[in-house]
Amino acid sequence: MRASGVRVQLGGRYVVDGVDLHADAGELIALVGPNGAGKSTLLAALAGDVRAEGLVEIAGLPIGRHRPAELARLRAVLPQKAVLSFPFTAGEVVRMGRAPWAGRPERAEDEAAVAEAMRQTETTGFARRPFPALSGGEQARVALARVLAQRTPLLLLDEPTAALDLRHQELVLSTARERTRAGAAVVVVLHDLGLAAAYADRVYLLAAGKVRGAGPPAEIFTEELLSEVYQHEVEVLPHPAGGAPLVIPRRLPGVPAQ
Repeated sequence: MRASGVRVQLGGRYVVDGVDLHADAGELIALVGPNGAGKSTLLAALAGDVRAEGLVEIAGLPIGRHRPAELARLRAVLPQKAVLSFPFTAGEVVRMGRAPWAGRPERAEDEAAVAEAMRQTETTGFARRPFPALSGGEQARVALARVLAQRTPLLLLDEPTAALDLRHQELVLSTARERTRAGAAVVVVLHDLGLAAAYADRVYLLAAGKVRGAGPPAEIFTEELLSEVYQHEVEVLPHPAGGAPLVIPRRLPGVPAQ
């Protein structure tokens, strides 16, 4: 996927302003930045879900050149919230991810794709439960399973860890990493800089709709740049075991040390 000069105007102002981005097969790209930076809007532009200026290409063609069904076989999108009007079961929701393959030979993979996606997200145990009856975290994992079952070469995930506990945050990102090892490209919006540092090949740090830094997390996650972008002092510390750097906000005055 390639994007150049992407701009999105909402409410009379550009919330995404001149973004260049690429995600190659086998890469996990994280979009990070403060609230209102334009991360989710940029992801929607990459998906073709909002009107945008500039160029977005998927599979070598401008996104507008793909028919809707074809586009759904090329990229799968996980929105921030999954809203359903009818009490479908969790299993039925995951099976919706196979809709783009109706009438094609790949339809023979439906059962295997659904079963694998639910295993990866640990949702098999409540496949028959109504989706609205699930907890917020369970719904988030079922929504991710639907995206995985779609089996597309590009995944666009908007805050997939937001409603999850620590274990399932790691599960989601490790599953995304598995998909890149299988050849997919993954673009994910994250607020947790620690997860981005641990799992992303490259990060795009956004602020006010513009890219303030792009590259490997170790290069972009500096105390000076993060403190400026987030308007809060940040410490970046080496991991004691040699892993990804630790990004820690400095506590506000009056917060007692533990």
